Amino acid sequence: MADRKQTKDVFAVLFFCLLWYVVSSSNNVIGKMLLNDFPYPMTVTMVQLTSITLYSGPFFNMWGVRKFVDISWGYYMKVIVPLALGKFLASVSSHVSIWKVPVSYAHTVKATMPLFTVVLSRIILREKQTLTVYLSLIPIITGVAIATVTEISFDLIGLISALIATMGFSLQNIFSKKVLHDTGIHHLRLLHILGRLALIMFLPVWLVVDLQNVIQHPTLVSGEDYRILALLFLDGVLNWLQNIVAFSVLSLVTPLTYAVASASKRIFVIAVSLFMLGNPVTGANIFGMALAIFGVLFYNKAKYDARQSLKQQVVLPFSQSSWQNKTGYVMYPSSTQHSIIEKKSPYPTSNGFLNGASHTINNITSFGNNKSKSNKTGSLLFV
Repeated sequence: MADRKQTKDVFAVLFFCLLWYVVSSSNNVIGKMLLNDFPYPMTVTMVQLTSITLYSGPFFNMWGVRKFVDISWGYYMKVIVPLALGKFLASVSSHVSIWKVPVSYAHTVKATMPLFTVVLSRIILREKQTLTVYLSLIPIITGVAIATVTEISFDLIGLISALIATMGFSLQNIFSKKVLHDTGIHHLRLLHILGRLALIMFLPVWLVVDLQNVIQHPTLVSGEDYRILALLFLDGVLNWLQNIVAFSVLSLVTPLTYAVASASKRIFVIAVSLFMLGNPVTGANIFGMALAIFGVLFYNKAKYDARQSLKQQVVLPFSQSSWQNKTGYVMYPSSTQHSIIEKKSPYPTSNGFLNGASHTINNITSFGNNKSKSNKTGSLLFV
């Protein structure tokens, strides 16, 4: 019975991963086709935000995604609104990059997201990484540099837009984790809120900047509007569905497996775009792309090893002297369990150390396990 359930889970993961790859590559190919004939990245972004706003509510209610939680007005204005702003700007920049350069090159540049994540986490959160994590950034940077030098269809605006989009998505990942931790809101509810808020904020801007140009665009005036409208609709649906499927994969696998699947998805998108769109590439260009993707896989493995090492430091048993040096407690063994007699506890109860005469190591271990479990969610909301 257990083997049958395990086999079923494996097939479910494979199905959702394959669906994720197909939807994501289709979304990028259709987005490139759309922007070639309809060069309005802001309009494409607004259609995607509209799709998120219209489809998410009913679907999430039907799927049983938990409801919105209360967020204070001050927190909303301080964190949520800037996140919505960042989502819109990053999405527009991403569409500009796909418009200006091949999809394969745009996704190679987006492989630099670990670099931005490490740097921004160090600046914003004062978060230090292991030496292995820092070393894993070298093949990413080298691979992107080789792909840039050898890119036949290179465009400076496309490169800058791809880098801005990557930095924007990195910031969103960092701050979305903070929101998820602070509020307990569901991933997809947060996606819905950000999409709806960004749509409301930028609808007036779009009406002023893009509406007149969109109405007067030759493809619409000449009677080819049905093709453009169909591509816009399909692009919005696929972008929304991509987020749903990505969440489904995340809910089924570990963070490391998800990260590897995400890197593999990028390889799939690059390969499909090269085949479907036929943009010319050189052997050195392909080598640079492959090296960058390898660096992403190396980075994900290094991050996983760092998390496992930290987790072991939390939950492994301590000796009498090491525990006393680390916490200021004295540990005495009893017949059933180790008891910790408080010497002078400066720790609040929220840190897992209860004020009182004695506690058990099981409390500390349980705290570490709960912490690691809670960190599984919210790994990559923006993909």
